Amino acid sequence: MDSSDSSEKQRRPIRRARQTQTYSDVGFAPDKTHFQQKSLTFSLANHLQARELPVLPVRNTVMLPNMVVPLFVDRDPALRAIEEAMSGDHCILIVSQRSEEITDPLPQDVYEIGTECVINRVLRMPDGTSSVIVQGVRRFRIEAWTQQAPYGRVRGVAFSEPDMRNEQIEALARTALRMFEGCVKLSSRMGEDVYIQALNMERPGSLADYIVSQLEPPMPTRQELLETFDPAARLRKACYLLQREQNVLQLEQKIQEDVQREVDRGQREYYLREQLKVIQKELGEHDPAMREGMELRDRIETAGMPAEVRARALKELERMEAMPSIAPEYSVLRGYLDWLIALPWSKRTEDQLDLLRVAETLDANHYGLGKIKDRILEFLAVRKLAPEGRTPILCFSGPPGVGKTSLGRSIAQALGRQFVRVSLGGVRDEAEIRGHRRTYVGALPGRIIQTMKQAGTVNPVFVLDEIDKLASDYRGDPASALLEVLDPEQNNAFSDHYLEVPYDLSRVMFILTANVLHTIPAPLRDRMEVIELSGYTEEEKTHIAHQFLIPRQLRDTGLNTNRIEFDDGAVKRIIREYTYEAGVRNLEREIGAVMRRVARRVVEGRRHKANVSATSVPLYLGQQKHFPTEPMEHDEVGVATGLAWTAAGGDLTTVEVMAVSGRGNVLMTGQLGDVMKESAQAALTFTRARATELGLPDAFHEKTDIHVHMPAASIPKDGPSAGVTMAIAMISALTGREVRSDLAMTGEITLRGRVLPVGGVKEKALAAHRAGLRTIILPRRNLKDLEDMPPEIRETMTFALVDSMDEVIALALRSRQGQLTAMPHTPPSAGGTSGRLPQPSRPLGEPLAASGRLARPRARREVRDSFVGG
Repeated sequence: MDSSDSSEKQRRPIRRARQTQTYSDVGFAPDKTHFQQKSLTFSLANHLQARELPVLPVRNTVMLPNMVVPLFVDRDPALRAIEEAMSGDHCILIVSQRSEEITDPLPQDVYEIGTECVINRVLRMPDGTSSVIVQGVRRFRIEAWTQQAPYGRVRGVAFSEPDMRNEQIEALARTALRMFEGCVKLSSRMGEDVYIQALNMERPGSLADYIVSQLEPPMPTRQELLETFDPAARLRKACYLLQREQNVLQLEQKIQEDVQREVDRGQREYYLREQLKVIQKELGEHDPAMREGMELRDRIETAGMPAEVRARALKELERMEAMPSIAPEYSVLRGYLDWLIALPWSKRTEDQLDLLRVAETLDANHYGLGKIKDRILEFLAVRKLAPEGRTPILCFSGPPGVGKTSLGRSIAQALGRQFVRVSLGGVRDEAEIRGHRRTYVGALPGRIIQTMKQAGTVNPVFVLDEIDKLASDYRGDPASALLEVLDPEQNNAFSDHYLEVPYDLSRVMFILTANVLHTIPAPLRDRMEVIELSGYTEEEKTHIAHQFLIPRQLRDTGLNTNRIEFDDGAVKRIIREYTYEAGVRNLEREIGAVMRRVARRVVEGRRHKANVSATSVPLYLGQQKHFPTEPMEHDEVGVATGLAWTAAGGDLTTVEVMAVSGRGNVLMTGQLGDVMKESAQAALTFTRARATELGLPDAFHEKTDIHVHMPAASIPKDGPSAGVTMAIAMISALTGREVRSDLAMTGEITLRGRVLPVGGVKEKALAAHRAGLRTIILPRRNLKDLEDMPPEIRETMTFALVDSMDEVIALALRSRQGQLTAMPHTPPSAGGTSGRLPQPSRPLGEPLAASGRLARPRARREVRDSFVGG
């Protein structure tokens, strides 16, 4: 034994005595119950030291003795604690937080057991934070907090690791080393140097700490190990963790071996299949996969694809042939090639450009619709002169049941083209138009490409139904996707997300249908040529019923003319009392209902012929179902008949105004929309401005409550065409002058009394004609709309064209003696309306003649203002 060993043995008792003396100096008697455990077989008295240290709480980690860890510090109390430690002996207490979410921990938020550490190096960052490298020294138990701000500082007991050696501890240490060696061999994360460092650990407790730090168990497990002071107990826990880690590593290794074995088997099969292909090619034999590839190649060559599309298809075919048939992408490529081959790329039908035959076909399938038939014949004439010209985009707009879709079918029949249709109602996903990309499971092309495959030709008649009912949400805007489809400038290279190659749609004749136009986006509406189908008159419906609906229902029900016969009176009564529509869809349903009743009687053995007349209709269909708005029976005060446009066509609407004593309040009822409320306010302001001319007191609006009501209050109403009707009803209620019951009116009013044009004139005229009214007051700027009127409307009705409310008042209101009177002239500076005054050419108390001419407010008008129906 050399001198150094002897001197070391002499110094140890002195150091222990000095530590004991330190306890007595500070007056600290350690509470041994805090440290004693059931497995504790040694005394802690000689290994405890009272200390007071600054505190550094940490998250997501537990610092163990002998560990060297870099820490990133950004909290101000922690930075102050580090500065305090660096100004002293570089010692600091690192303790773990109980919760990771706490930003400013309090004493109750940290564990009581931590690690006394030495700060080796502090790096200051430009942003004010610090990177600290610390090394764990020994365990530390907090007894009390001496301060919490500006940084934490505690008083407690530090525990030095004893150097204990006995048989039990030696056996645990060897077991732990052996198991750790097995984990190192199985793990790809730990290297051999980790095991060598564990072999050089002298103290058993330090060995357990080092092993656990390398295994990286959960934070509660590491904290539990930190709070275990008995080295033997720590070694037992380390062995338990090692056994668990070894089992996990063995299972992981087994999984990796199985995966590698499957990969090797797949590669081996691939190489064998490639060799087999070469052998079969040399022998002239081919397997099913090769035959399938050759068939696909032949189909691609004969599909008539453009050059760039054919090159893309051949490239995808080569990819498919290079992979095994069990690969997931194999079926995706096969489906993609099938779509490319099935699409029509060059197959087309020849147009039948015989205009006489086309006209006969259209007349045989549809009654009336002269404007639309002329437009189709014009299209065919242009197609005959310029076969490669651009195809127009037609949009049929009108109420339900007027024959928009069936008209597209007739066009296809007349041209000799294929007919296909797609309903766009409720479509809100852009992928419905452009398709899904092939990266998605179950991807398919969009509806446009799918329908073109169904058509089988490149030039079908393609009907896009209900384009006004498109929707949009977070999945995209289908209307924007349709721009590329319907734009003649760019639909020759339509791009579908699934195909990823351009497809030519320029030879397709697109026909769109819509009930209304205002819901269609303006850029999309700009691509269309709109043709309006307003609806049918009663005479037209009668002709359609006899020519088309009754024969079709006879075929559907199995009857014939020997079993049932309809007369004109029965059809007209069904139209008036059992259907309320602009088209003929419900009319066909009611005719079908009559025939089903007759069919039942025939099956029951009643062989007599059923003659359906106007009087017998209720026997088949029951009581009257529809009661359309009827005109006033006699002249009334405060009640005016207006005209409205609905999705089902035109209709009459009644405006009722009541003026009662009050405080100047205005009440509007009947579920009026914002536009109609504004029209009522404008009418009231105009009336107040003309109070003197109308014979009203100057302050009548302060002592009179005005109630504007439109019947059928459960139905929302809105639109810019009731201003004139509201103004007339309001003036009538205030002046006591009756409104004529034999006329209807429409138009919008301004504050200056000007009458603005409105839409839906044809539908409104049809509604007035159905109701028996023969005089309509229209804005003068709607004169152009009268050209579209059916001949029977123009011949039996009179249209009074007006520019200002002065003319409307003169035509619609009677004097108190029963005669209509004109308002006195009001200069534009006073009333703001036109100075031209209505001067009727005949006594205005008489009804206007149904001469097919326009009623003149003046006796003399320019010849250019005249209009003769027919």
